[in-house]
Amino acid sequence: MTTTSSDAPGVPTIDELEEQERRLVLPRFTYDDAWALGGLLVELARERHAPVAIDITRNGQQLFHAALPGSTPDNDAWTARKRRVVERYGCSSYLVGSRFRAKGTTFEASSRLDPDTYAAHGGAFPLAVEGAGVVGTVAVSGLPQVEDHALVVAALERFIAT
Repeated sequence: MTTTSSDAPGVPTIDELEEQERRLVLPRFTYDDAWALGGLLVELARERHAPVAIDITRNGQQLFHAALPGSTPDNDAWTARKRRVVERYGCSSYLVGSRFRAKGTTFEASSRLDPDTYAAHGGAFPLAVEGAGVVGTVAVSGLPQVEDHALVVAALERFIAT
């Protein structure tokens, strides 16, 4: 079943979001990899003049954090809420929210989780390693959710290609 997240252009379907997760699997994820991925995200965000906060966490330990000009402490809170969704559901925060919307409801109304602790908005993505599964998260906050998600996906695609 192909389900759209929205009729808006540029908004990925559930099938497209699931395909991204199947495709964006890492061979490994070390401390140095976290630094390299974080630096790549900073570079991409600066190219886009994106006022974002970036968080990379592995097994509960924050390995990378950056706050670019224009971001606020609220963006750090958003990355944490999105990260918790990935940790709980094992897939991107945008995919989780899209699945609820496809059922005609919202994450906030139907998940039974505290919206002050969890946010199923685009911008957090699982860091999956071949043979190990999800070992962490990469999260961005500061743009509309589709753009937050797209920034993370673009960084992971470039990171994997190197």
